[in-house]
Amino acid sequence: MERNDVLPYTTGILGLRPEWLSARLEWFKDLKFGIILHWGPYSQWDCCESWPISPGDPWARNDRMKCWTNRDKDLVRFQRDYWDLNRTFNPVKFNPDLWADAVARAGARYLAFTTKHHDGFCMWDTQTTDYRVTAPSCPFSTHPRRDVFGEVARALQARGLGVSAYFSKADWHCPYYWAPGRPVVDRGANTADDPETWARFVAYTHDQIRELTTRYGKIDVLWLDAGWVRDREDIQMDRMIAMAREAQPGLIVANRTVGDAYEDFVTPEHQIPLEPLPTPWESCLCMGNGWKFSPPEYVCRPTREVLGMLVEIVSKGGNFLMGFGPTPEGEFPESVLRGLKEIGAWMDVNGEAIYGTRPIAPYAEEGVRFTQRDGWVYAFLMEGGPAELHALRPAAGEPVSVLGTDGRPHVQPLDAGVRISLPHSAGHLPEPIVLRFKPE
Repeated sequence: MERNDVLPYTTGILGLRPEWLSARLEWFKDLKFGIILHWGPYSQWDCCESWPISPGDPWARNDRMKCWTNRDKDLVRFQRDYWDLNRTFNPVKFNPDLWADAVARAGARYLAFTTKHHDGFCMWDTQTTDYRVTAPSCPFSTHPRRDVFGEVARALQARGLGVSAYFSKADWHCPYYWAPGRPVVDRGANTADDPETWARFVAYTHDQIRELTTRYGKIDVLWLDAGWVRDREDIQMDRMIAMAREAQPGLIVANRTVGDAYEDFVTPEHQIPLEPLPTPWESCLCMGNGWKFSPPEYVCRPTREVLGMLVEIVSKGGNFLMGFGPTPEGEFPESVLRGLKEIGAWMDVNGEAIYGTRPIAPYAEEGVRFTQRDGWVYAFLMEGGPAELHALRPAAGEPVSVLGTDGRPHVQPLDAGVRISLPHSAGHLPEPIVLRFKPE
């Protein structure tokens, strides 16, 4: 993931889109809930993904990281050992069908998988580099499921889930991006001023995108990270995306944080916009204490907090992309599985108020959030009942129902609104509880 939590996010290009792309973005907006997995050899260490090896990003290295302090905080030594983690990466418990089942049961409609993060390690059977999960240097290369992205894509497609391929445009392991023998001072390429070497990097990147979009069936989203790769670091996006869309008609692209014609939707990270955005968007936030698994455990947010994030995002017209990381052995952490089960139980009751909905002004009142679909308004009672509705309230004489129970709430008229008290039968429902009604 790109660290842009302290930077203003862009709002994308709002010009006219082709009709097919507008239709695909409406499909994307209907999904509402997705999951992003950060996974690779770095899951073996107690640091964040990729960033600690960048000399220009000291925020990613601190004294709480044993992997850093055990190497005497020597960056050269740290980089060497980090890039050698592929030699001990052997996730023999990896089972993509179990992953896809857990994702589907949680109510997520799509999954973004990190095919390659900034460190350059490829989680598919690429022919462009030996720094890959299927290379002989990686012990997992002898496993029947060694082509990890291919296995994940197959499992998702078999369950009707959307496939989003995360791909970093930067590659700190590639000698055409960070050339050995030349100073590396920040996250950017030290080869962009060398036309011959940079042309090799562009070709290398295009070859990898060609592999990802031609080998693994239907890919719905190409989720491009490393937004600083632009301008001076020109990877010829026009040719690359034309090639990708020839292989994958209908492909949606997130050229995140760039704001160009290939940022089909924007991706605020670690934040939820204060109000609806004028372009399709997807907030990416962690399920717990990081994008990836960090030994010894993964600590999740309380499920009620996660559901609050989901409702806040959806009520403003966005998608929620929730992130966590599998263990080095290839399993979802137990804390994650528990959380996914609880989210799924809530979605089983209230999914109609989430999927396929659109925002409706005023989006929120005190303790209440709103969505709409097919003439219905859904009111999420974030603090339980009773609740007062003022700006957006049921039409006179129209029934109000509570999702998950046949019991009817009591509706009491007020001078400027209504007060709604929940029936006793709603006492067993997981919060937030959702009302459904026809609006005035």
